[in-house]
Parts: sequence; structure tokens; C-alpha cells
Amino acid sequence: MEINADFDQRIVLHAAHMPWVDSPMQGVQRRMLDRIGNEVARATSIVRYAPDSQFSPHTHDGGEEFIVLEGVFQDEHGDYPAGTYVRNPPTSRHTPRSSNGCIIFVKLWQFDPADRHHCVIDMNHATLIPDTQRPGVGVIPLFQDGHETVRLEVLVPGTHIEMACPDGAELLVLAGEVEVDGDLLSTLSWMRLPKGDHLVATAGTDGASVWIKTGHLGRITTPHSA
Repeated sequence: MEINADFDQRIVLHAAHMPWVDSPMQGVQRRMLDRIGNEVARATSIVRYAPDSQFSPHTHDGGEEFIVLEGVFQDEHGDYPAGTYVRNPPTSRHTPRSSNGCIIFVKLWQFDPADRHHCVIDMNHATLIPDTQRPGVGVIPLFQDGHETVRLEVLVPGTHIEMACPDGAELLVLAGEVEVDGDLLSTLSWMRLPKGDHLVATAGTDGASVWIKTGHLGRITTPHSA
């Protein structure tokens, strides 16, 4: 299966308006944003767990990164409420579930194969650091290594930002609105920019909170290439 698998193209999807598609596990549905592969895949998705649903125990050979968007995601390691950012590195194992239901944004098979860094960050209570080079922008660093940089950016209303993307970039609007080259991105809008692109964006009248990942598209890892 291939969905938005041409990484030389800029992609914009408004996930809040996409239909839910059943996964092989009862009670678990998803909105697939990009994908290379079938059930073992390099994938970016919005996933919804019905109350008392779960996946079977499994190992993330290619790593898993997710943000809890609604509800509480759970596994044997803990409970993760909305606003939590989690990285489960390659070789990690768990049994994901949700007692009361939840929605997460999740990325699979997109880690450096040597990465063993596990992290859990509650973005609701993390310190917002003013960006002294960009007025109106606050940043919560989430992860950085030689392969990628991940952060939350909070933009005050009307803030204009520009960003070179030599190794591509990916954005998910978590709250508010951002206009990018005529496209209005609202909550759960997702954008992927190819290598060499340039982001020019302006926050809406209520500002915006945007998850941003850069650097990772310089090398496309899939289950078959790892």
C-alpha cells in the first residue's frame, strides 16, 4: 500500500474532515496520512481507540512516535493524557489500549535505527521558551539528535514565520489556524514539505500551536530498507 509516498511533493491534508477507516483490530480506526507498506509500514496516521479497545502486544522494530490528541492513551508503562508526546524507540515493546477511548497522531518506522532514546513529555506543563530570533514565537523542544529535530511552536496571533527546509519538514496544527501559501491549516491539518522547500506561514487571529518535525526526510526509512 502506498499513500502520499512521493516525498518530492508538498502535501496538505485536513485530517479532521477525513473518514475513519477500520484497522484489523476491533475498535481501532485510523486516518492514514502517508504510508509505505501494509500492516508493517512506514506510516503517519491519526488513530482512534474506542473505549476498552487495544492492540495486541507488539515490538516497534522501526520505532514509534505519537502525540495524544484526545482522551487517555494507555499501555503497561503508564497513562498518557491529551497533550503528551511519546517516543518509543526501535526494539521497544508494549500493549497499547484505552479504557475510555482516545485519539493519537502516530508515526511508525521513521527513527534512526540506532536510536534508543525513550521520552515522555507532558506539553501542557512544559516550559515555553521565547524564541529571541522570532518575535511572537514560543518553543517547547521535544527531541533533537543528528537525524531530526522535533518541537512544539506556539504562535501569537498574526505572527509571521519563515523556515528553510533543506531536509524537508512536517507540521501538524494542534490548535488555532495557520495560513501557508494560501492554504488555511486548522486543528488537525497536516503538511509535509519536501527537501529544499521553504515554509512561509502566518498565524490566525487566535494564534496557533503547531508540532513541527524537521530533518527526518533527508533519509526515508521503511521496513524493507532498514
